Amino acid sequence: MAIFDEDLFAQGLQQRKSTLGAAYVEQNLAAADDFTRPFQEAMTSWCWGFGWGDDAIDAKTRSMMNLSMIGALGKMHEWEVHLRGALNNGVTQDEIRAIIHVIGIYCGVPQALECFRIARKVLADDTGQT
Repeated sequence: MAIFDEDLFAQGLQQRKSTLGAAYVEQNLAAADDFTRPFQEAMTSWCWGFGWGDDAIDAKTRSMMNLSMIGALGKMHEWEVHLRGALNNGVTQDEIRAIIHVIGIYCGVPQALECFRIARKVLADDTGQT
């Protein structure tokens, strides 16, 4: 049986919505069923409540760290989600470019090219350009 900490979940839910957008988070939670709901709740509590829940590192820096780590892992769907969140947390286009440069140096040019491809799409969506 999973342990559910309501306070940590509430804190995580607030941070998750702040970064990823309330509509996106609510859609994910609404889509959860008996099979996936425990993971959604645990991830919200653990990642967003515990991992993002203190003031030791600001949200912008955490977003930049996430882009670096998720980009290194090559988890591009999550990289796109967190890129949108990073923009919400004030990460600039110049900072995104610099993060991708570091990904290219440490993880390889093909991975950097994939990050640039997704970043161009997200930035175009964000500015209304195509």
